[in-house]
Amino acid sequence: MPVLPGAEPYRHEGGEVGVLLCHGFTGSPQSLRPWAEYLAERGLTVSLPLLPGHGTRWEDMQLTGWQDWYAEVDRELRHLRDRCGRIFVAGLSMGGALALRLAAKHGDDVAGVLVVNPANKVHGLSAYTLPVSRHFVRTTRGIASDIAKEGGVELAYDRVPLHAAHSLRSFFRLVDGELPQVTQPLLLLRSAQDHTVPSADSARVLSRVSSTDVTEIVLEQSYHVATLDHDADRIFEESLGFIDRLATGVGKEGTTARG
Repeated sequence: MPVLPGAEPYRHEGGEVGVLLCHGFTGSPQSLRPWAEYLAERGLTVSLPLLPGHGTRWEDMQLTGWQDWYAEVDRELRHLRDRCGRIFVAGLSMGGALALRLAAKHGDDVAGVLVVNPANKVHGLSAYTLPVSRHFVRTTRGIASDIAKEGGVELAYDRVPLHAAHSLRSFFRLVDGELPQVTQPLLLLRSAQDHTVPSADSARVLSRVSSTDVTEIVLEQSYHVATLDHDADRIFEESLGFIDRLATGVGKEGTTARG
């Protein structure tokens, strides 16, 4: 199936500092494209892949699971490692969980972690019925476009395949167990009002990681897809400042050039 217009992966060859951005469940690179372009314009090498089963139609996602989604970002990280001296991983929602697992698994190869409204659990009573219900019901309603900004639209599926949701639930359990292995500096930005992922998920992440350099920022004007919302510029600026601090000054070429 052809990729939906706007859902294409994004890559930019910049300097020695690389950033891997991971989009969310049923979403696409469109939700993080402005963030990726902001970092690219400031000289960083940026990779924003399209996860398998995403960005086409929900039927394609029905055939994929967390192993496929994680394998894609893991592969991208290895590509960045071949050409960048320092690598940061970032993500929105499920993408935050993907980024955290990359940090847990790749250790010193990851210089820092940036997550926006990271998801840690599939919530609601229906989550407990997924192992059975997925065999009888194919989909449930979508979770896209939780955006406060008028006219804000997230390019994502309007249906959630239950097989994929069951796999997501398993993935969150796996990542939760691995969070103590995350030791890198962490920047966590969460929306004060989020209709998709509760603040309890961010609190859980913060309580479980072993990182000692931790910054939490509350976004007062945005909902779940904050990267397309009123606080987007703040997310971009805070993330660049975080990367700049840890990479000893990111200049025009994404290298050490503090004036």
